[in-house]
Amino acid sequence: MNNVRVSKKKAINWGTVINYLLLTILVVICFYPFLNVVAYSFSSNRAVLSGTVTFFPIEMQLDAYKEIVHRGQIWTAMRVTMVVTMLGTAIGLILTVFAAYALSKDKLKGRRWISGMILFTMYFNGGIIPTFLVIKNLGMYDQLTSLYIPSAVNVFNFIVMRTFFREIPKSLEEAAYLDGATDVQILFKIVLPLSMPIIATIGLFYAVYYWNDYFNALIYIQSPEKYTLQLRLRSLLFLLESWGRQATRDWHSR
Repeated sequence: MNNVRVSKKKAINWGTVINYLLLTILVVICFYPFLNVVAYSFSSNRAVLSGTVTFFPIEMQLDAYKEIVHRGQIWTAMRVTMVVTMLGTAIGLILTVFAAYALSKDKLKGRRWISGMILFTMYFNGGIIPTFLVIKNLGMYDQLTSLYIPSAVNVFNFIVMRTFFREIPKSLEEAAYLDGATDVQILFKIVLPLSMPIIATIGLFYAVYYWNDYFNALIYIQSPEKYTLQLRLRSLLFLLESWGRQATRDWHSR
């Protein structure tokens, strides 16, 4: 019996070791690109061009970070991105909550037709050119409003929030109606306090979308002082890429 117990313990220990080993390998694979980029940012140009940089910086220097700090465009783009993210997230949450709450009620006339029209836009849209013409005719071209007004409501987020509102027990709302509460009071005093997890989740979805978005800024924004951070980094990467090609040719010609 003792031998059997010892063998079982050894098998469990080996299984744990294998699990930790596999997880460590996965972590290294996932984090290697990030560590490599960080090492590149601290390495000298000669080390980067030679291709010897892996996990650790070679000939460590801070010239790249000094260049970024001294570039005022980066901080301006950061401020623009933060404004767009906060406004877009706030407007998206407000419109999504109101639309989802109203369309979650069976007593609303035309609820199915309105929901179908909203769902239709999830699969079909006018395309880039018609959308561009609409935004230009509305006077939003080269304005920050073009980055969050056209995409104020995400249909997927709307469906998720409407489904959550439908799961709230109707008995709570019926009791509030009996006490004389209106629909607005029920929304703000009963539904929203119970919906904080889904509101936080949808708010995070909106914030990540607006923070990472660069395509709309690429199409609708022309003034450099209105560039978002992602668009500024994109232009900076193109500049560094052209500089890197020239530096590589010079380095190989030596």
